[in-house]
Amino acid sequence: MVVGAVVLAAGASLRMGSPKAILRIGDETFVQHIVGQLHDAGVRDVVVVLGADADEIRSSLSWFGGTIVVNHGWKEGQLTSVVAGLNAFGNRKPDGVVICPVDRPLISHTLIDDLIKAFRESGKSIVIPVCQGRRGHPTVFSSRMFDSLRDAPVTVGARHVVRNHPNDVLEVSTGEESCILNIDTQDDYESHVAHVYRGKG
Repeated sequence: MVVGAVVLAAGASLRMGSPKAILRIGDETFVQHIVGQLHDAGVRDVVVVLGADADEIRSSLSWFGGTIVVNHGWKEGQLTSVVAGLNAFGNRKPDGVVICPVDRPLISHTLIDDLIKAFRESGKSIVIPVCQGRRGHPTVFSSRMFDSLRDAPVTVGARHVVRNHPNDVLEVSTGEESCILNIDTQDDYESHVAHVYRGKG
């Protein structure tokens, strides 16, 4: 089974005050770190979805050899970026995709690998990590769910698909807090990223 990935980096990062996609984790940007972890987990077909600050973020992606798509409707909600990412695969048609929001930059290749392994072995269409009793990200969606994602209400987002297909969901327990850790503000960044990686990049 071929699994691709969509990295969601289209939001305005209003609470952060600058584009989260190009914040640093050591000597890498958030997007670069996420893509690197995907590659380390064996995911090669990666789509990065831009929206707000697209030109600035794109200029930081000279290293990226995958697909970049700009979602001009990003203000309508994150689901529009998910759909833009799915559509960007075109005829490549992966069996599933790992959806990675850029505000969960600390995810590891180990977690991604565990989710993909569970997806391949379970036959379930939606695989979600769970840490400390909370569902997190990234989430794996089977291609069987792509049309449901495209048809879901924008105001509800991908949660609509998850809620409407409870029997197709597999939860994977993990001790990796990164899957539930949003980096949305400067305080979040300083607390969970900057001080940990300072001096490493």
